Amino acid sequence: MKEIALHVLDLVENSARAGAKKVRIAIIEDRKQNFFKLVIEDNGRGMSQEVLEKVKDPFFTGQHKKVGMGVSLLAQLAEQCGGYLEVDSEEGRGTKVEAIFRRDHIDRPPMGDIPETLMVLLALYPDLEVEFEHVIDGSRWMMNSKELFQNLGIKGSNDLGLLLPSIRDWMASQEENLLLKGGKIDENQDY
Repeated sequence: MKEIALHVLDLVENSARAGAKKVRIAIIEDRKQNFFKLVIEDNGRGMSQEVLEKVKDPFFTGQHKKVGMGVSLLAQLAEQCGGYLEVDSEEGRGTKVEAIFRRDHIDRPPMGDIPETLMVLLALYPDLEVEFEHVIDGSRWMMNSKELFQNLGIKGSNDLGLLLPSIRDWMASQEENLLLKGGKIDENQDY
């Protein structure tokens, strides 16, 4: 996967398949400490200790797929970029995946289109509460899909379809404002 946004999509799809009702996505960047952190946390079924020990193996999947490349690719990428990947999970409690990268590492992938990814997740999983936060050097923007839908009067997926482009545009403006507040836009990154 060539972008952080695609890893977000893959991990949240795993959460949805694991029966999660709520997913928290956090992207935290600190230029001074030179780190980039991606956290995906859910309240799904969680994993047994046996599955947890195999989760970074690209040829293992605990789901009904042939292979489970997503977590293993993210782990390899984080390590390649001077970081690491941790997966914490407990059956019946959910899963937390945390990937840390050296922010200025040449191999760290571009962010990709986070607003587009969030829009896709909202469209695919309208009943999944998605809590998103992006922080750059202490400046942040946040979104909670449940609160957003309540404020817009969205009661079901039929109401959502017409508003998705506007929601995506709003999220894109929030991301752009964060980049402006957080300082100079990193020209090597495709936000």
